[in-house]
Amino acid sequence: MINRLRGNRGFTLIEIMVVIAILALLAALVAPKLIGRSDDAKVADAKIQIKNLETALKLYKLDNGIYPSTEQGLAALIEKPTVGQIPNKYKAEGYLESKQVPKDPWGNDFAYLSPGEHGDYDLYSLGADGVKGGEEKNADIESWNIQ
Repeated sequence: MINRLRGNRGFTLIEIMVVIAILALLAALVAPKLIGRSDDAKVADAKIQIKNLETALKLYKLDNGIYPSTEQGLAALIEKPTVGQIPNKYKAEGYLESKQVPKDPWGNDFAYLSPGEHGDYDLYSLGADGVKGGEEKNADIESWNIQ
């Protein structure tokens, strides 16, 4: 009977502590890399959203000969403007498939100016901090600087 019990013995406290220490070490090494990658992913997502909005703006201009004004804003991509220069050939279903203007990855509205300081329009996200300017993850993501 004693031999049977020795074959079924569990883990010792030391073995469990060693496993926990190894897991903690792995978490300490991996977690910072994963956290930094989420910021990179949000910046990449903001760039993609800006490109998609630019496509919708170009389609709007193709149909109507002008870009929406600053006053009309990006909302002109989902419903026909009622202020400023009213477009003559506005597409009934709008220019965004989602039927809503997306927020940037940090939950803020994209900024839109038309005419812009850098072209026909300026379209940008204020980055993670939601404030103009900034560096690294807080840097603005601007349509005229996306390649």
